[in-house]
Amino acid sequence: MSRQKPEISPAIVERGEQLYAYIRGSVRMDDFAVIADRLPELIGWLDARGADFAGAPFFRFNTVAMDAESVVEAGIPVASMPEPEGDIGMALLPAGRYATVHHHGHPAQLPDVVTALRAWAAREGLSWDMTEVDGVEHWACRVESYLTDPRVEPDPSNWEIELAFRLAD
Repeated sequence: MSRQKPEISPAIVERGEQLYAYIRGSVRMDDFAVIADRLPELIGWLDARGADFAGAPFFRFNTVAMDAESVVEAGIPVASMPEPEGDIGMALLPAGRYATVHHHGHPAQLPDVVTALRAWAAREGLSWDMTEVDGVEHWACRVESYLTDPRVEPDPSNWEIELAFRLAD
């Protein structure tokens, strides 16, 4: 039984840079919870320090290696940032042109959405701001934002997720 290809409606958007707080980890994709489970900790840390949130929580994929360790950040956009401490840092998501797509559904469906987005970009003649070295993709900015608050909608099959991959200039 073959899986149905997701229907996507990508867009190209111009984004400004965005300050964010993060916790970085090296994880295998089949053990993604190692980094995903740190988001509540980061949210609590920021909230306790009165940080002003400026958007939805996200995962930034610095490197992607499907069969090995990937470097991923659990991040929260902020308007202002308390002094980082421990393994909590701060950085800027870079400005630029991004290919974006919204997905309504379970995060487990995202690999198919990513495949569809990449196929769309290839058809459109677009290039990613990414280099590949020894089978590992190194991204200037590849973000997966979770627009649905799981405290409000606990069923992941009803979540809204935005993918935003930076395009080469």
